[in-house]
Amino acid sequence: MSDSIREQEPIAAANKELLDEAIYTRRVLRFTLGIGLAVAVSSIWAWPLAFIVPVFVAKFLVDRQEPTVQTVYELLISMICTIAIAWLVSFGPTQYPLVLLPLLAMMMLWGYYLFSSPKWNFFATILIVATLLLPYLGLLQPGASLMVGVGLSFSGVVAVSIFALLHVLLPDLSPERELLAGAEQSHDERTHEAFRALILAFPVISFFYFLEISGALLTMIFIAILSLQAAGAKSIKVSLFLLITNGIGGVLAIVFYNLLTIVPELPFYIGMAMLAALFFGQKIYADPAKAPLFAGILSALLVVVGSTVSSTDKDVAINFYLRILQLFFVGVYMVFASFYLESRDWKFLKKRNSL
Repeated sequence: MSDSIREQEPIAAANKELLDEAIYTRRVLRFTLGIGLAVAVSSIWAWPLAFIVPVFVAKFLVDRQEPTVQTVYELLISMICTIAIAWLVSFGPTQYPLVLLPLLAMMMLWGYYLFSSPKWNFFATILIVATLLLPYLGLLQPGASLMVGVGLSFSGVVAVSIFALLHVLLPDLSPERELLAGAEQSHDERTHEAFRALILAFPVISFFYFLEISGALLTMIFIAILSLQAAGAKSIKVSLFLLITNGIGGVLAIVFYNLLTIVPELPFYIGMAMLAALFFGQKIYADPAKAPLFAGILSALLVVVGSTVSSTDKDVAINFYLRILQLFFVGVYMVFASFYLESRDWKFLKKRNSL
């Protein structure tokens, strides 16, 4: 009996190795096709904020094993909140910054709090982007916020549809199903980190709002989304990691942009995006511990190149390099702001949370 068990062990190990290889290959293939399809759809139809679709699709494919009812639920709520924010902005609160900014701070705080829960990560991402983007657009271009809000919601719908379609065509081979648990941190810890994230992001957000600086939308989006990741106990190390990812993503975006100026064809752009997705997908799924690094580089690349390709401005080249500078300044700001945060113990926040 023991001899037969010993004979079966190498067979079981070999079968498991083959299964793991099949799971890895399937996920890399799905990731590559997903990014290619997202780039194609967003480039062909080019509605407002269509360039965010590949970023959303990449986030789904990396963070979620398969679509669930929770995914659709998050999408519906985020659409309702986005349209509601756009509708409220169209009534003119953007003309009163002393009223608008405290409201933004409360919405950001709520978004940061939800962001730390895997169940609400996607909803929180859209909430933070909508909270900052739509009022700012309403301030610079009154009447544009509702159109952009619809565009952001539609981008979420397209991303979820691509995510679901890919899992229908290429279902996940893992026998273990994903369970979206609640946040691992306690309520007090999540509240504390949400406040720190707000302290990190809000000064520069207020600066842009008061001075009404045009062309700062990408900068605000990057700061808002990345600030929570740099608000933990090792915020300086995380912010340095973000500076590296933004820097590498910016360099790759320059390479992409120059290649696209040589061959300005949509099939070439889609092929380049799929090639990048294939490379980074292999890195992401081969080493999950380093997945945030490679996913961050790819996201920076997709946002900068996608926003440039979809731009209708005459000075496309100048605006592209301005976006690269924005990425760099976001990284530098995160390092210095995180150093300031880490050098303080914020006792008043801890005391407030313990009450």
